[in-house]
Amino acid sequence: MRFSVNIPNFGDFADPRNVATVAAAAEQAGWDGLFVWDHVLHRRHQGRPFGDPWMLLTAAALATSRIRLGTLLTPVPRYRPQQLARQVATLDHLSGGRAIFAAGLGGPLDDEYRSFGDPAEPRILAERLDEGLELLGRFWSGEPVDHHGRHYEVRDVTLVPATVQQPRPPVWIGGFWPRRAPMRRAARWDGAVPLFETARHGHPPDVTEVRELVGYVREHRTTGAERPFEFVLGGATPLRPARAKDVVGPLHDAGATWWDERQLQSGPDLDRLPPVLRRIEAGPPVI
Repeated sequence: MRFSVNIPNFGDFADPRNVATVAAAAEQAGWDGLFVWDHVLHRRHQGRPFGDPWMLLTAAALATSRIRLGTLLTPVPRYRPQQLARQVATLDHLSGGRAIFAAGLGGPLDDEYRSFGDPAEPRILAERLDEGLELLGRFWSGEPVDHHGRHYEVRDVTLVPATVQQPRPPVWIGGFWPRRAPMRRAARWDGAVPLFETARHGHPPDVTEVRELVGYVREHRTTGAERPFEFVLGGATPLRPARAKDVVGPLHDAGATWWDERQLQSGPDLDRLPPVLRRIEAGPPVI
């Protein structure tokens, strides 16, 4: 099992220098990854400074040499695929092939889409997500792309350099369980990053629900079986790594392959550097 640290892209972590500090501390303490939120607007946290996640990850890449880096997660329908392909490929090169790409619809939908005059109907966003993911995979190959789809059109475009990782960086898909559609989408890619209706951000999920989700995704794995598949779960664990075993151990046994350490979204420490650093420096859970 691998262990990552999860931080928002606002508050103290809007400053790339603080994100670099977090990344270096995580690498030194033995964590395996750092993941940053990708929000342009979240009215619940309005009034706080926000940073661009790709700039924040650039700072993290320059401060580290080992840990994996990415967003959790990027709302693909909010981006132009060609722009997003360039950003991810640049991070993959800068980090020496350490980028992980996690994707979904994002949210809150009203904040991230309607506030800027963009469509926010989930069906349309899901279509744009699937079509955008297909395009990203083709762009990252460095091969010529022609595409005439429902939402995007590309005419004889080759984006180079290709990503360091081939055929592409790992693609993880997020969504709320027990909604089935996002997990069927995840089964077509390289990992599932579920949130749970019964355990929101920062709260460890119920083991029984995790077993159900893992079984469901495995039943729908029809392509890419030769590639590793990750089940990424998260929450807050105690400062003492050995005590954290009581939280993470049963989830590992249920099929989780990554534990993503998060602060409670409703708590006071979500976007503050000192408490996050304390948890990082205590080290990842011991299984």
